[in-house]
Amino acid sequence: MSWNGKTVGYALSGSHCTFEEVMPQIQRFVDAGANVIPIVTNTLITTDTRFGTAEKWRNELTRITGNEIISTIVQAEPLGPSKIIDVLTIAPCTGNTTSRLANAITDSAVLMAAKSQMRNGRPIVLAISTNDGLGLNAANIAKLLVTKNIYFVPFGQDDPINKPNSLVARMDLIMEACEAALQGKQLQPLLVERH
Repeated sequence: MSWNGKTVGYALSGSHCTFEEVMPQIQRFVDAGANVIPIVTNTLITTDTRFGTAEKWRNELTRITGNEIISTIVQAEPLGPSKIIDVLTIAPCTGNTTSRLANAITDSAVLMAAKSQMRNGRPIVLAISTNDGLGLNAANIAKLLVTKNIYFVPFGQDDPINKPNSLVARMDLIMEACEAALQGKQLQPLLVERH
């Protein structure tokens, strides 16, 4: 599939431990010719962690994409009427973002972008990264699995012994999952060995 002329909304929520893993995936879209619009939750732009500073990640996103970061609901709202985004991926998608999306809560730029995509009947691809995917958030994941135009990057347990409820997507399959979603298909197999 050609990404030339396509616009990817690439949204990141606060799973800081996966930022290093997803940056090369954003680069893949850019290298393939896509226009990538970075969209982030407040956590990414304000929180320094042992995985890197907020400034580091902001700089990395603008360097890779060449676009300004969308970080507020007000900035994200025009994405709907403009219908600019062909496919939106939320990668990483935390348990917090998963639960809010499943329950129609729009309190971040990422969730506003998702609401816009849903309104426009366009695909959203979730790359989950949550410590409670097989806990309380299992119900929210199940709800989203049967929601029209929502697809998942294949995922599995990342540490079944020490964190039996934790689920993480295969971040290296984000582009492939987006390609399938643009054809109205879920990339298979959905459940993969991750650890």
